[in-house]
Amino acid sequence: MDKRHRNRILILIFIGVFMGSLDIGIVGPALPAIQGYFSINERLVSWIFAIYILFFMIGTPLMAKLSDIHGRRSIYVLDIFIFALGSIITITSVSFEMMILGRAIQGFGAGGIFPVASAFIGDTFPPEKRGGALGIIGSVWGFSGILGPIIGALLLPYGWQWLFIINIPISALIIVLSFFILPASKGKEYVSFDWHGTIVFALMVASLALGVNQINTSNFFVSLGSLFVWPFLVISALLLPLLIKLERNILEPVIQIDLYRSLEVKIATSIAIGTGLCQTAIVFLPSLAVTALSLSTSNASLMVIPLVLALGVSAPIIGKLLDKYGTKIVMTTGTAILTIGLFMLSFFASSFYLFIVSGIVIGLGLGTVLGSPLRYIMLTESPPEKRASGQALINFNSSTGQLIGGALIGAIIGSQTIKLIGYQSAYIMIAFVTIIMLLLTLGLKNRAEQLKTMQTTEKEP
Repeated sequence: MDKRHRNRILILIFIGVFMGSLDIGIVGPALPAIQGYFSINERLVSWIFAIYILFFMIGTPLMAKLSDIHGRRSIYVLDIFIFALGSIITITSVSFEMMILGRAIQGFGAGGIFPVASAFIGDTFPPEKRGGALGIIGSVWGFSGILGPIIGALLLPYGWQWLFIINIPISALIIVLSFFILPASKGKEYVSFDWHGTIVFALMVASLALGVNQINTSNFFVSLGSLFVWPFLVISALLLPLLIKLERNILEPVIQIDLYRSLEVKIATSIAIGTGLCQTAIVFLPSLAVTALSLSTSNASLMVIPLVLALGVSAPIIGKLLDKYGTKIVMTTGTAILTIGLFMLSFFASSFYLFIVSGIVIGLGLGTVLGSPLRYIMLTESPPEKRASGQALINFNSSTGQLIGGALIGAIIGSQTIKLIGYQSAYIMIAFVTIIMLLLTLGLKNRAEQLKTMQTTEKEP
């Protein structure tokens, strides 16, 4: 495939990933308006976030496996269509239940967009070009996820529905162009789908989401004993070994358990949980700015811009560095930078200029851990027919970190009488998480070992 055609593919999946990830955070500024529109309480309104992430997690491995079986293009188009359908239902909602249904359908479709897009890169780009391509896609994911609240704030004056109306023309354009630009790929024939694994996985994730969502962040440890919390967490924990057993004994599992035979995959997916926690921490940055700097809500939202710009600039560069130096050096350096930035923010949040500098440093670090390196590892460790499923593992673990991180950070903030101390404690906790991530990166393969693995997996049937 020539360079021009590859670039057209990259631009098209770039738009799809941007749209899907944007809807994670874009509703943030609109929550008070939606809450008033449907006359609901704070706990219910939090499901606008939670239901999207929940079905995102369910859709990720399911759609990734379907793309391995039925081909990339058809499933990518299906994902975009499902996402658009969910947007239409959300826009036309006459009740909160209808809106939750729309958000669930949106999340289900979005869950498949990223792993299938990453698998397209593995299918169409030569090994020496994949890092740069994944860097671009990775920057979109991190950039749009953090930029979402800013765009949401700009569209909100026209009505909260406009946050979702913009998805419709973009989705239609992607679907039409997909048939002209994306290559048609043949999947596997005569493969039975893993419905048992899919059902157990969905129940496990749903139980985790329900339990985490019902935790009372102002009385964390007492709320763990609530009948609305611990039974769901226990069910989720019990279903995990059952899922592992099921997936080990089936030819085409929806969760590609066999990839975990690789130490590299174990390290990458563990780091991905930490990246989810870091993403959640960034959502609290405007609130920290209000508390530490006494800014208005609108001005506090602007304090995220230095971080977003640093992330957007660094992520494509990280992709180029991956092709030259490999993931170990890049990940170790980037995680160390992220750790420094989080500690700076923890101790110097009350200084306006140091707040900005901290955001830039965090953005540079996030440009590494959020995007291409982990996906580069999964492309290297996954044989061609399992590439999308490998990408799904990264998405799933990252989303798990987001689900847990929201409740955990809220609990730490709520446990302190002085709010600023609560925020500082929360960011110190996340900084220690990144130290663990940093230690994990030391176990990654160097560039020579990675190239050797890549040559092996490319030859696998």
